Amino acid sequence: MHYTGTIWRPPYEASSLLLEVTAGCTHHRCKFCTLYADLPFQFRMSPMEDIEADLKEAQITYRRFMGRKVSRTFLTGANPFVLKYDRLMEIAGLVHKYFPGMETIGSFARVTDITLKSDEELAALHGAGYDGLTIGIETADDEALRFMDKGYLAADILEQCGRLDKAGIRYSFFYLTGISGAGRGEDGARATAAVCNKLHPLLVGANMLTIYPNSGLYQEIRRGNWKEESETEKYREVRALVEGLEIPTEFAALGASNAFQLHGVLPEDKKKLLAFLDDVIENVGEDELRHYRESVHHL
Repeated sequence: MHYTGTIWRPPYEASSLLLEVTAGCTHHRCKFCTLYADLPFQFRMSPMEDIEADLKEAQITYRRFMGRKVSRTFLTGANPFVLKYDRLMEIAGLVHKYFPGMETIGSFARVTDITLKSDEELAALHGAGYDGLTIGIETADDEALRFMDKGYLAADILEQCGRLDKAGIRYSFFYLTGISGAGRGEDGARATAAVCNKLHPLLVGANMLTIYPNSGLYQEIRRGNWKEESETEKYREVRALVEGLEIPTEFAALGASNAFQLHGVLPEDKKKLLAFLDDVIENVGEDELRHYRESVHHL
């Protein structure tokens, strides 16, 4: 298989066929991000012949060793949904050629990737199997989005993900706890919940900001331009997010950046999740939480 660098996937894509169609990120400017720092290039599309070769290899492997049907493909790379409509459709055609029973195709996506497709193209992509995108919106706090150079604002999240809703393409959001900075996290969480409440994410996931020395954000901190939240503040921020969500959705905080794992279905599990977060805030000390943050050497 033509895998390049570290392959990142959401926890819920563990059983999916991982197919590399891009490597790296087209944006590559988010100040907090170091996920693709190990690559010698910013972004690269996989040649179609490599994609087809990988599908042939995967077909043989699944038949010979796994003996089970695979129903989902996850396209790897920071934002494969940036690819042009025709290329995404060609990839879908190859996936269905080698795996006729494949039901859905997902990937990471940036909000800005959606703008490149017309409503008709989004509907056709859904018809070809594209569903279950994972979008790292990070926050709906415009000040934080501008400072971190995400390349879009809260209004763009609403508009573009609303277009996915209309096309029938489902999606999950990831929120980055701590992105608003010291003293502003709960406001950022409430703003994000307000945007989510106008959309239909399958899942709202929370990861906690971990700052590494090779990030642009680390340099902003050294210049005195930004201050990190305490770890306890981050848990108050997660609490504000959960409390503010009023739509039926899953909530999860399952990544390595979270000292405590959370998962529930809203609204049924809201009280349970809030009680758990209250217990962390009241009974787990800042030193213990900070010790965990410093132990996260790589996400």
